[in-house]
Amino acid sequence: MWLYIIGGILIVTLLFLAVQGIRCHIAVIGSRKRLAEYGTETITLSYGKITYLDRGKAAAKAADAASSTGEVILSIHGLFGGYDQAYETCKEFRSGYRIIAPSRFGYLGSDVKGSGTPSEQAAAFAELLNLLGIENVYLLATSAGGISAIRFALDYPERTKGLILFCSAMPYLEKPEKYDEYAGVPPFMCNDYAMFLFSPLFETIWGIPSSTIYTMLPIKDRKIGVILDGSVTNPDMARNFDNYKIEDLQIPTLILIAKDDKMASYEQTRKAVSRFPNCTFISFEKGGHLMSGNSEKIEKAVTDFIL
Repeated sequence: MWLYIIGGILIVTLLFLAVQGIRCHIAVIGSRKRLAEYGTETITLSYGKITYLDRGKAAAKAADAASSTGEVILSIHGLFGGYDQAYETCKEFRSGYRIIAPSRFGYLGSDVKGSGTPSEQAAAFAELLNLLGIENVYLLATSAGGISAIRFALDYPERTKGLILFCSAMPYLEKPEKYDEYAGVPPFMCNDYAMFLFSPLFETIWGIPSSTIYTMLPIKDRKIGVILDGSVTNPDMARNFDNYKIEDLQIPTLILIAKDDKMASYEQTRKAVSRFPNCTFISFEKGGHLMSGNSEKIEKAVTDFIL
């Protein structure tokens, strides 16, 4: 009897895994079709290729002519992102702005420069802006992308009109005695099938809908970036604490976060705000890491900040 029970469980498990494998394969095909519709541009910088979206140039010119905003937003995505995530972050308030949405190192068509440090990422953004003929921008960054954005603002303050941080990684108040050398998703999880199987737990562990998996695929094309974030980007503000002189930032900063965010600590964010000399801090009671349900308030906050 026990052999039948164990055998039955094994068969059901194998059938479940097979069905999930088929669903995952279909989802990956769908994600590639979705990405193909964006119409990206790829150029070669001094270190290699960078893939990006450049949207709203005509709208920005029209807005500028009408004495409206006409500003440029450099959108910097977070973990498991790419140009798609960077662009979609701005979808609620992209009208009237020119949006530059690049894939960071190792994500969706972008190479890695040197060790892939936030400083090198910032240098790559600056080179991209040079080639596009853009002098200065508003930086908008989410999650892990906030580290590269903060680095850009520190390294290129003359090119930064404002810093907007959504549910972002934040600097420490003081140098930590110890930190995780690898702060991210384990490399063995960085594949389509493993993450697809894991997606039903997204809500419980990360506080994001399980359906978010469909915007993360194909993970194969983002894997290098994810591992780079875990090993280099995410630990950088702890590893090189003395190089993050946040108190020197004189540019306007807007920080937004939901109190129930399970990925970016609300308490650490609230405490870190004191390090930014010219900061507006807005928090939401609910919304999680994606700040869901707050789109109108976010749009107003960003518009007011830029204007």
